This record gives sequence, C-alpha cells and structure tokens, in this order.
Amino acid sequence: MPFERELVEQRSLFDLPMPHHDLQSCQLDRLKLLTAGDRLVAPLGLTSARWQVLGAIITAERPQPVAWLARDLGGNRQNVQRIINDLHKEGLVSFEVNPHHRRAQLVVLTDKGKRGFEAATELQAPWVNGLSDGLSVKEIETVRRVVTALRKKLADKDEAGERG
Repeated sequence: MPFERELVEQRSLFDLPMPHHDLQSCQLDRLKLLTAGDRLVAPLGLTSARWQVLGAIITAERPQPVAWLARDLGGNRQNVQRIINDLHKEGLVSFEVNPHHRRAQLVVLTDKGKRGFEAATELQAPWVNGLSDGLSVKEIETVRRVVTALRKKLADKDEAGERG
C-alpha cells in the first residue's frame, strides 16, 4: 500500500466557527483589560492610554515626532497628540526641536515620565503574574507565539500599506 500524505487544508481565523457573541466577548474582554490597566495605574496619575504612549516613547530608539509615535502605536495622530499634550502638561514629556521638520517637534520623556513608566511597570508585574496563575508554561508560550505572529502580520500589512 503506497504511503499517502494527509492533505491539510489551510484555514484562516474567519474560516473557523465563531459565533457573533464570541466576537462581542472579545471586544468586551479588550475593554475589561483597558479598564483593569486604568485602575492599576490610576494611583500614578496615568491611564492605560498614557502608559501605552510613554511605553512607545521609551522603546523608540530616539526621540520621535507625534506622527511617528502614532504610527508605531497603530493609532491616529490626533488622539496621540492629545495624549502627548496631556503628558506635557503633567511634566512627563517635553519637546525638542526637530532638525528635519520645523513644525513636527520631537517628543522626549522627562525624568518624571521615566519614573512614572517604571512605577507602572512595577505595578504590572505582580498583576500579570496573578492573572496568569494556573496557566501552564506551555499555554503561556502558545499565547506569546500567537500574539507575536499576529503582531508581525499587522506590521507587515502596515508596511505594505505604506508602500502601496
């Protein structure tokens, strides 16, 4: 009897059965996660959105204009600009002259901003450890791989959109 290979059909996420209520549930879970983040960092005078913007500034290799930060975050420039303005009023960021563009100033984290981000990260570690309690290392690694793959696909689509 000849060896036969089993054909595996390639499927997308949208090919998998997912009732409408599951999609709504995913959206609600996202809101719950944002609300939990807001509660976690509220004592520091931050919100999830402000914390996320501070993180984008820290992970950038050099000071960037708001439009670049918005692109990196996958948000629109106007919303990120509003958050940057709020962070500036709080003394968490400052602006530097951009030698390449007169109007698009560069956003720089202040020492106060660095301390705020570090304090938020310190609060996050025990929270996320508690959240993952009861999950196996294998389950956590699977989630990491899936999220990493989805991020890469989103980044690839963003790059293709910029070229197209």
